[in-house]
Amino acid sequence: MKSLFKYLKGDAFGGITAGVVALPLALAFGVSSGLGPSAGLYGAIFLGFLAALFGGTPTQISGPTAPMTAVSMILIAGVLQSHDGDIEKALPIILTIFILAGLFQIVIGAAGLGKYIKYIPYPVVSGFMTAIGFIIIITNILPILGYYTENDMERIQKFKPQAEELIIENILKDEAEEGLLVLEDFRETIKRAELISEEEIMNEALILAKKETSGVVGAIRGLPKALTSINYLELILALSTILIIYGFKKITTKIPSTLVALVVVSGVAIIAKLDYRPIEEIPSGFPMINFEIFNQFDLASISPLIFTAITLAFLGAIDSLLTSVVADNMTKTNHNPNKELIGQGIGNSIAALFGGLPGAGATIRTVVNINAGGKTKLSGMIAGLFLLTILLAIGPLASKIPAAVLAGILFTVGVGVMDYKGLKAMPSMPSSEVIVMIVVLLLSTFWNLVYAVGIGLIIASLVFMKKMGDATEEKSKVKPMKPEKAWSDEANFPGNMKDKVFIKHIKGPIFFGSTSFIQVLAKQIPVTASHVIIRMDRVPYIDQTGLFVLEDVLLELEKNEIHVLLVDIQTQPLYLMKSIDIVPDLISEEHIFDSFKACTKWISKNVK
Repeated sequence: MKSLFKYLKGDAFGGITAGVVALPLALAFGVSSGLGPSAGLYGAIFLGFLAALFGGTPTQISGPTAPMTAVSMILIAGVLQSHDGDIEKALPIILTIFILAGLFQIVIGAAGLGKYIKYIPYPVVSGFMTAIGFIIIITNILPILGYYTENDMERIQKFKPQAEELIIENILKDEAEEGLLVLEDFRETIKRAELISEEEIMNEALILAKKETSGVVGAIRGLPKALTSINYLELILALSTILIIYGFKKITTKIPSTLVALVVVSGVAIIAKLDYRPIEEIPSGFPMINFEIFNQFDLASISPLIFTAITLAFLGAIDSLLTSVVADNMTKTNHNPNKELIGQGIGNSIAALFGGLPGAGATIRTVVNINAGGKTKLSGMIAGLFLLTILLAIGPLASKIPAAVLAGILFTVGVGVMDYKGLKAMPSMPSSEVIVMIVVLLLSTFWNLVYAVGIGLIIASLVFMKKMGDATEEKSKVKPMKPEKAWSDEANFPGNMKDKVFIKHIKGPIFFGSTSFIQVLAKQIPVTASHVIIRMDRVPYIDQTGLFVLEDVLLELEKNEIHVLLVDIQTQPLYLMKSIDIVPDLISEEHIFDSFKACTKWISKNVK
């Protein structure tokens, strides 16, 4: 009982401390995503509690993270744009994708695929993480300067003609669907057009203006105007937040500097009654399930976004399992990767039902939990309950937090999430890996995070296959026995056979990236040869492409009356060669030997 009390005390203190660290980040990520601070808080509450309850890393603290928020932000902006900025119409689609991401994580974990996540190339991860940092930093420059598109009437007015065109276009589409559109008679169209108010036009123009200033490219477009109309109060609040976050760490790390900055700067702004811009209102009371997800489900709207859900699932898996490794190193334990992914999937799916952002295991929060005494999954559950208590107790007060404060917090998150280790290593990295990193970095920052990862994986895979093919070819070049370095058991090979029998050493897998050296085998063997010994004890694997290329080579050798002897062939290559009748049609069973000594003995008896 005493030891149990000791763990309960450590878990309680660790969970509360981690919850304190998570609070400002959850609010900031919610604002950054475009769904508002409540979405970040709901995500931290439900994901934090359920991932701890069902997950496989006892001390892990989960919640919205920078990478997951960056992908979510792009998804949310795209869906909002396709629904004319109407959050009520867009929200069911957005939350459905979040639910699917969680379900995909459950499938990945249940299928036992968690252990394969580690095979994603480091240059892809490094470029992606650095891009996340750039995206968060650049997209928060405008709010730090106090620039908001809805206050820029000059920009909004610029889109007024385009807004009118879109409204008329929508009227015509509606009439066509209703069967009212007649080309000879536009009276119904004119009637509906006359009902369009100035407010509707300006709202549409605002949506178009926000679209122009969204994302990294949009933030860069809006920067000139922001610099000429700086709101110095917002700038001071944001800079004060940044300075406190970095400065307070030098005083002590026991109290989270992010929370100190949030409380101090927000407290001063509220008490002094400064004319600042607050964050969106946080609803009071317990979160409610969004039943519109089921009532307004539309497969046609969901299907184009399935790949985004898969990306969120895998990104959350990588983020969580990397944090699990950190937790293992600190606690000297071993996490269960598949169980962890199932827990993350359950948490993300349930959080989405309540309107929460998706997230993952958070490294900093997990480290804080462990250092504060967290030992078991109870610590993560307590962190979630603590945030729920904060929501119920001071939700209305939290709505008065200045938006500039959260922008300052996010700026420091962007600076911290970048992969400086990878950036510093670039001068000493192979050029191919540097190219992969830069391609992923640039495409993620200025184009599309989801596609950038896919393209990065494809390039990295092609580079890997090229390297493996080159390495295999280099080690397996066809040469006469004299210049080729003999293996130790070849020292006693009969000297009078060297012009008639050639030995071929194949090292490494024979796959579609390494077949070129096999293709030239038949052409490089002199006409004096009657037999070729192919030593395959170092060939662990052959794929279908390699198998068919090998078959073509053997046919060419048979045509030239050159007989092939196989030595030490492993189980998988032999099985495939038998499956398409290479053995025994092209190579008889008696020409397959378990050892080079047995092969030499056969040659001495059968080759003149």
